[in-house]
Amino acid sequence: MKILAFAASNSSKSINKRLVSSISKYYKESQDVIELIDLNDYEMPLYSRDREVQNGIPQLAADFANKIDWADFILISFAEHNGNYAAAYKNILDWVSRIKARKPFPNKPMFLIATSNGARGGQSVLDIATNRMPFDGGIVLETFSLPEFNINFEEGKGVINILHRSQLEAKVRKTKRELAKIQSGTN
Repeated sequence: MKILAFAASNSSKSINKRLVSSISKYYKESQDVIELIDLNDYEMPLYSRDREVQNGIPQLAADFANKIDWADFILISFAEHNGNYAAAYKNILDWVSRIKARKPFPNKPMFLIATSNGARGGQSVLDIATNRMPFDGGIVLETFSLPEFNINFEEGKGVINILHRSQLEAKVRKTKRELAKIQSGTN
């Protein structure tokens, strides 16, 4: 299976990137390929219809879309900026959505994640993403929010809070069962 993982953040110190990287390791089997990408590699001018008409859709939007098309499964960890998507992610989404005859995540199974240092763990943006994703073509298999990242996560160990780790591992098992059904065509 080909797995695409990324944090919907452009922070060089993204806690969401650390979390999605850690969670992606749950999916590493001998035959699997996991690619962790950085949104900073897809930085484009701020979307506007005027820019699109004048210059067309940037090649980086097509490059990002190609990464999505390559993947069998997508893990996204959302940073929460004022209760919503980070501008870097939203801008990429805006450009990719302009590619003719394309939804951004066409029929892609995904596990949506969020974290923050607050008690809600990015739950607001996770709710937005979960509700929006079907319109963007994504098939949300599961979601997970990790509150108080600095308390509940440790580099090299991942999620260290027993309750949150147990919840995460149950959700990983569920997504693996769902992916097996999708791959076998019995879904």
